[in-house]
Amino acid sequence: GEFDVRGVYTAVAVAKIMRVATPELFDLTPHFIARCQTYEGGIGGEPNNEAHGGYTFCGLAAMVLLEKTELLDMDSLLKWCVDRQMNLEGGFQGRSNKLVDGCYSFWQGAVAALVGKLTSQNTSSDLSFDGEALQEYILVCCQSPWGGLRDKPSKHRDFYHTCYCLSGLSIAQHSLPGAP
Repeated sequence: GEFDVRGVYTAVAVAKIMRVATPELFDLTPHFIARCQTYEGGIGGEPNNEAHGGYTFCGLAAMVLLEKTELLDMDSLLKWCVDRQMNLEGGFQGRSNKLVDGCYSFWQGAVAALVGKLTSQNTSSDLSFDGEALQEYILVCCQSPWGGLRDKPSKHRDFYHTCYCLSGLSIAQHSLPGAP
């Protein structure tokens, strides 16, 4: 099997849902996740791997569930995340120097939303993402004329991107000042 923060997040989430999580069960887990945080601020799949939006969400969400977010550099994590939103397109890229992809509307948007809640920052501050630009990217660039959503205009629609684009759209709508 695979050994990275996706599996860690899955194990933590299942253990919490099933109410079998104990401090001993996940004793070293937060330290492993903290070692996956890169110099850029995001989280890679394993220590010394490149930061990636999906891994960053999984690592942060696991740390939230384990109540160990203090082991992460939250300022650099949020900066890395919001720096992945591209000014021209309005959507997020999953890694530095990569193209925008609709699914990162969720992966990066959820990270920014979690950090905002944890740090009690107003999501309209300088460290937040542009929710209106993200909505525009999803609605203008990711919608397929035949229904469903996609990675970007040149790609085909699929269930994966439909799910994560809609999830990101919801996050973007709730990130606007005054939103619930």
